[in-house]
Amino acid sequence: MLRGSQSGSKLSELESKALEVIKSRGEQGIYQHELWKLLGIDSREGSRLAIRLLKKGLIVREPVVHEGRRTYKLMLAKPTTTTLKVEVNLDFVITIPCFTCSNLERCHPGGFYDPVNCPKLNHWLDSLLQASANGNGEIGTVKAARTTSLTPSKTKVKKLR
Repeated sequence: MLRGSQSGSKLSELESKALEVIKSRGEQGIYQHELWKLLGIDSREGSRLAIRLLKKGLIVREPVVHEGRRTYKLMLAKPTTTTLKVEVNLDFVITIPCFTCSNLERCHPGGFYDPVNCPKLNHWLDSLLQASANGNGEIGTVKAARTTSLTPSKTKVKKLR
């Protein structure tokens, strides 16, 4: 019988039983040798079982000395949550004329509405180029400039930095 675990991988019946025993012991945990005796398996299989649960991130295996012998204390791993904070500055994006243009959905290279020949976009790029030349063209962390290719009707945008 296989069951889903916290880490997304499947647990065997023996792993599920072991996890339940470890869980029932709470924060005190259980010594590894006690676990394999309770489950009726030998020490070798008990050690492999503990390592599998450890690799799946379900338990913590802490080395200890118990009654003069080295062993491990097994405890349920506390679920970890990682909060990732991402700050996005949309001030620069909001100034791009394409997002407020009524022809955005019909605009594509080579079409009737072509970003290469768009007066609104060219004006916006010229203003960025002018601001950059004056030394205050950095909006957020992006600088932009307009360069003309070999054919005068084509305009390319490239990032500077």
